[in-house]
Amino acid sequence: MSEARTKSRNAPAEPSPFAVEAAPLPREKFSDPLVTAKGEARASVPLAKLDTLWLNTGTLCNLACATCYIESSPTNDALLYLSADHAERFLDEAEATGTREVGFTGGEPFMNPDMLAMLEDTLVRGFEALVLTNAMKPMRRHEAALLDLREKFGDKLTLRVSLDHHTQAVHEAERGARSWEPAMEGLRWLAGNGFSIAVAGRLLPEEGEVQAREGYASLFAREGIAADAHNPARLVLFPEMDADRDIAEITTACWGILGKTPADVMCNTSRMVVHRKGEPVPRVVACTLIPYDAGFDLGATLAEASRDVPLNHPHCARFCVLGGASCSG
Repeated sequence: MSEARTKSRNAPAEPSPFAVEAAPLPREKFSDPLVTAKGEARASVPLAKLDTLWLNTGTLCNLACATCYIESSPTNDALLYLSADHAERFLDEAEATGTREVGFTGGEPFMNPDMLAMLEDTLVRGFEALVLTNAMKPMRRHEAALLDLREKFGDKLTLRVSLDHHTQAVHEAERGARSWEPAMEGLRWLAGNGFSIAVAGRLLPEEGEVQAREGYASLFAREGIAADAHNPARLVLFPEMDADRDIAEITTACWGILGKTPADVMCNTSRMVVHRKGEPVPRVVACTLIPYDAGFDLGATLAEASRDVPLNHPHCARFCVLGGASCSG
């Protein structure tokens, strides 16, 4: 993780409450895309169909969290704002291949000056749209435009609000002081105005999924939020990630051992567009989690990016295979 990207005076001073507790990752792990440190064949995932195209709107964010997998902050512009002109080319390609959903992630998507144009273009083309947002001031500046899109496209538009925990104390330990109430106000506004909404949370190391869902269910009931905390599509609970902490590598034999298949991993059905600082045009990467690693850069077009993805990163193991998580809706 780059110190230059993550340093921000706005970040919480204390360690993340979601920190992974494990030994440091041995250097020899995840060093070869074809074989593991033990010399076993590394698992890979084919692209079955591009069901979800992710557009990364840029890494600038109004918050600096204690840990952010993509290192977003008010000062990190390692991923530039994606322009509507650049997005149009990828939407054309996705439309031609029958993609169902376009997801927007950042950073905070609503900080991108072209966000509303890209979102409307997505919906006009008939895609389902999923926007990941913290529901704070950047989103609230666009209330009138969002209400218009909801009126025109209804539940084709879903906004997934990042609420890291069902308690204010833990949420603010991760996202910073005074971040809870603005997020809750934004979530209440979306719910009160009939938007299709979802919430994204995180699991504490000692907290089970059942306990977490009950906590969110109580919060939603108190706040009048019409979201089913027991529906995984409406409350997405993510396992924690830390690329510096030890985790098992995924071999071809793991599919049978774990009772899973490549279809369970999100790079089987999705790709993400990023525009890295210093590069003239956007590129396509394997997934939402690994935008900087050259080994996961798959090309300049969606067609080029349709090749198999070796699971050669700790996030592949901890989040996608062993954690069983996916960012898609």
